[in-house]
Amino acid sequence: MKLDIKALSSPAGALFLLGLSVLLTACTAPAAPAPEASPEASGQVLFTDALGQSVAVSDPARVVVCTGSLAEIWRLAGGDLLGATSDAFEDGFADPDQTADVGGLHDPNPERILSLRPALVILSADIAKQTALKEPLAAARVPTAYFSVETFADYLAMLGICTDITGRDDLYAQNGTAVAADVAAVLERTKGKPAPTVLLIRAGAGKVTARGSDTMAGSMLKEMGCVNIADSAGSLLSDLSLEVIIQEDPDYILAVAMGDETGNKQLLDALFQSNPAWRHLAAFENNRYVLLPKDLFHQKPNNRWAESYECLWDILYGA
Repeated sequence: MKLDIKALSSPAGALFLLGLSVLLTACTAPAAPAPEASPEASGQVLFTDALGQSVAVSDPARVVVCTGSLAEIWRLAGGDLLGATSDAFEDGFADPDQTADVGGLHDPNPERILSLRPALVILSADIAKQTALKEPLAAARVPTAYFSVETFADYLAMLGICTDITGRDDLYAQNGTAVAADVAAVLERTKGKPAPTVLLIRAGAGKVTARGSDTMAGSMLKEMGCVNIADSAGSLLSDLSLEVIIQEDPDYILAVAMGDETGNKQLLDALFQSNPAWRHLAAFENNRYVLLPKDLFHQKPNNRWAESYECLWDILYGA
């Protein structure tokens, strides 16, 4: 189309040119970037894991979990297991017909994990071979979330994150809030009770070691008002000295057996038979040496945490 120069010099033509200029500017200017959707708006759940990583999860259907106890928490939150480590199958937390085996607790296989194309891999922050997978999985652009569950509060925190991912607030109420109420009821009964002294020991890997209040059973005992002699006599954590134990003479000796419970019970029996002085401790003379149930004090009790507290109540105050 040819333009009429005379017509364009008229007032009407000037308005035409102004409109044309605006139109051309709009066509040639770069488009404004569309605002990015927030993770919440896109259905993602954001949280910070035990290693300080920021994690965003949007697909709860493709999740691999690399410990049996964490796999149970994921299932208590309503999640399905795409893959799990062998201990999850041994402890009954994973169905071999529906879940892939991705290796052992202490040696999960990254190739098997990656072959499943997971949207999230849940790992333990307390196992070196699992924290070593952080970089290889990140390089493959697989989101990872590390958890450390040593106390009841840790359990509640992880369950809360998992139920946020699965959208199952009802399961947080059932497996978290209700359990917390039961735990609180047990702790309420300990108020005003005497503070017994306790030696907490663990048998496993061919040796017996003392355990402090920074462990699962130790934290529960502290909440219940007990005095753990390994906290004040810190040398016991590195050297289970009978001389120090005789000096402290605890009211209770509580033991936890790892792995092979029968074999580790024999390990404990051999220790106590190695020196007659053990039998003269107040704990033995008053029949207050107790081997704690493995399912409540070695394995994470998860939604049975109140049973663990109740068990300690019966031992310490129930008689």
